Amino acid sequence: MKETIGFIGLGLMGKPMSLNLLKAGYPVVVHSRSPGPVLEVEKQGAKTASSPSEVAAAADVVITMLPDTPDVEKVLTAENGVFGGMRPGALIIDMSTISPVVTRRLAAEAERRGAMMLDAPVSGGDIGAINATLSIMVGGPETAFQRALPIFEALGKSVVRIGESGAGQICKACNQLVAAQTIQAVSEALVLAAKAGVDAAKVRQALLGGFAQSRILEVHGQRMLDHRFIPGFRAALHLKDLEITLATGREYGVPLPGTAQATELYKALLAAGHGDDDNSALFLVIEEMAGKGS
Repeated sequence: MKETIGFIGLGLMGKPMSLNLLKAGYPVVVHSRSPGPVLEVEKQGAKTASSPSEVAAAADVVITMLPDTPDVEKVLTAENGVFGGMRPGALIIDMSTISPVVTRRLAAEAERRGAMMLDAPVSGGDIGAINATLSIMVGGPETAFQRALPIFEALGKSVVRIGESGAGQICKACNQLVAAQTIQAVSEALVLAAKAGVDAAKVRQALLGGFAQSRILEVHGQRMLDHRFIPGFRAALHLKDLEITLATGREYGVPLPGTAQATELYKALLAAGHGDDDNSALFLVIEEMAGKGS
């Protein structure tokens, strides 16, 4: 019989992920701050709980998918949190993107309380969450990883254990710096083409057939051409992730000049009121700088 999964955080990513777990035959208990997604998932067969503690008491495995480090800390450690209600031998899987330093501290506390914890941030956006094609980067004990592997396989197509606790979050930081700088590069290329009087759509098409090809050029490049920035991953969250990445660089003495520049551009994007748009909306900042604001 499959383990009961508690799922906390039914946002843009969490809701489709929880639905995929239901489709895979897992009993699922959910909790989220917003009642709308909870009701939607309940209609598909999930049970609901009134607090993180209640989720933990009803589940063998607890997954959190939350916006930021303080949210995960609160959900796990507050008076009505997961740590207070979890069963002996529970497995906690944090699939949020948070500080690696805090991750390691929370994992140590979980172990002290008789549980195991994995950090398993994801890449792939809402499309990957909906289609169960996420890339999942995992840190934590091998035994916990093997226990969680069938769950991960219901959520993603690429599952890699990077190393011990915190390694998943380090990998996600690397992912986010590459993604941000590639979004910046694609934005610059398409704005340059248009400003020079060349068909930017044909430039994108040509680049997709060469060494500059990337998933970001394919998906986000089209969004840029269409000026359609319905969020798959909100710009405000990417900025949050970049700030975590810069803090991690400082922690380990690694200069990240490209990441620092992309971070400042995302700050400008948010200052212009686009924090809830897709992260590909960084294109608007480059376009505005080139005198092509729409």
